[in-house]
Amino acid sequence: MSEPFPFTEQARRLSGLVVRALGWPPDQFWNATPDELAAIFDWPEARAQMPLSRNELVALMERERNG
Repeated sequence: MSEPFPFTEQARRLSGLVVRALGWPPDQFWNATPDELAAIFDWPEARAQMPLSRNELVALMERERNG
């Protein structure tokens, strides 16, 4: 059974929405994670996730600083 819209069509539609709503260039959209997009648009999946703890945030910041 096929999807109503294949992945590529869904991605194309979402990228158009992001460009219009957020003004993001294509590379910014393609480098965003699904969780980032869900959080931006406040999708139910994003609300179900717990926010980062302070320790998790510090660990992420340290990891990014060190590459």
